[in-house]
Amino acid sequence: MGLFSALMGNAGAVSKDDLLKNYGTLLIENEEIELGFKLIRDTFIFTSKRLIIVDVQGLTGSKTEYVSIAYKSISRFSIETAGTFDLDAELKIWISSEPAPSIRKKFNKSVNVFDVQKVLAYHVLG
Repeated sequence: MGLFSALMGNAGAVSKDDLLKNYGTLLIENEEIELGFKLIRDTFIFTSKRLIIVDVQGLTGSKTEYVSIAYKSISRFSIETAGTFDLDAELKIWISSEPAPSIRKKFNKSVNVFDVQKVLAYHVLG
């Protein structure tokens, strides 16, 4: 099921050590990685200060965009849990006052979407 989920574009959790090794240069002083998830080539990282989206572009993947979103810019978010026949959970994030979600990510069942929601709630509501 893991390969099928990866091919469908679902995200899976990535260890903090791997994220720190690969993306530690993006962090500022006193910023810590809290959670990270990887799609087939893209990664998004929840830190103590912001959400970082690593967007690998092109067929060869030689070009990468790093998008930082301050938690204070997030106006709302939602999670949808996986069902019996629907194998993925979904996260939606709205930036500022945009009418449609700015970010939509799907997770496989190995990811606890309530952990993702908790990190967002802590930073957005706190």
